[in-house]
Amino acid sequence: MPGPIGVFDSGYGGLTVLREIRSLMPGYDYLYLGDNARAPYGSRSFERVYEFTQQCVRQLFSMGCHLVILACNTASAKALRTIQQHDLPMLDPNRRVLGVVRPTAECVGHLSQTAHVGIVATQGTIRSHTYQMEIAKFWPHLQVTGEACPMWVPLVENHEHLSPGADYFVRLYLDNLMRRDPLIDTLILGCTHYPLLLPKIRQYLPASVKVLAQGGYVARSLSDYLRRHPEMECRITRGGTARFLTTEQSEVFSHNASLFLGHAVQAEHITL
Repeated sequence: MPGPIGVFDSGYGGLTVLREIRSLMPGYDYLYLGDNARAPYGSRSFERVYEFTQQCVRQLFSMGCHLVILACNTASAKALRTIQQHDLPMLDPNRRVLGVVRPTAECVGHLSQTAHVGIVATQGTIRSHTYQMEIAKFWPHLQVTGEACPMWVPLVENHEHLSPGADYFVRLYLDNLMRRDPLIDTLILGCTHYPLLLPKIRQYLPASVKVLAQGGYVARSLSDYLRRHPEMECRITRGGTARFLTTEQSEVFSHNASLFLGHAVQAEHITL
């Protein structure tokens, strides 16, 4: 039986990806699951991130999703490959789980003129070296430098991302990155929370550095995937709806999600 496209994130950042996907493909149904009660994932171990991500994917599968997008860089870096290679053959080989790292890695080589690319992300994503490995598959000539930004997600989650106090931490991490490689001309925002910091990120970067936010690239990659896989496309319902689930208090999620999406959201609490 057809079902919605599942979109998973540990918190709110995946809403920036969902927003771009719905903008490009508004006709499909979507089911968003935020594991906010256990966020953030960025500092957790590989084993714990995999455990939590697998639980959420199973939940979305049980609710009718045949295709799930991990709109979380940490989950994509630490859990996606194991879920694809180990879990899906046992759960249902006809279902699919896709991440946000590969679509970004595929396009970055077209943007950089100096062949020097920077990545800002959570500690977990940086330590996994997933971006370096994925980019090397498509663009082995690129030099990739990563910088962990552990304070950026808390700033966004606590609605302090536009406050004067955020400037210190935005400038700190960007200065560290550019000091390590002054030739960087393209910066990947390797966390779906970070687009909300874009005004300050642009303020403290050289004007020549291009900033790559993931949402649009993930949306176009998903659209292309469905075009190339009609057998999956026909398993997705088309009603133009979006339903929101959270592991925290639904009222809190609804309020915060509305700030990310720019419109009112009515979320449902779920226990995993």
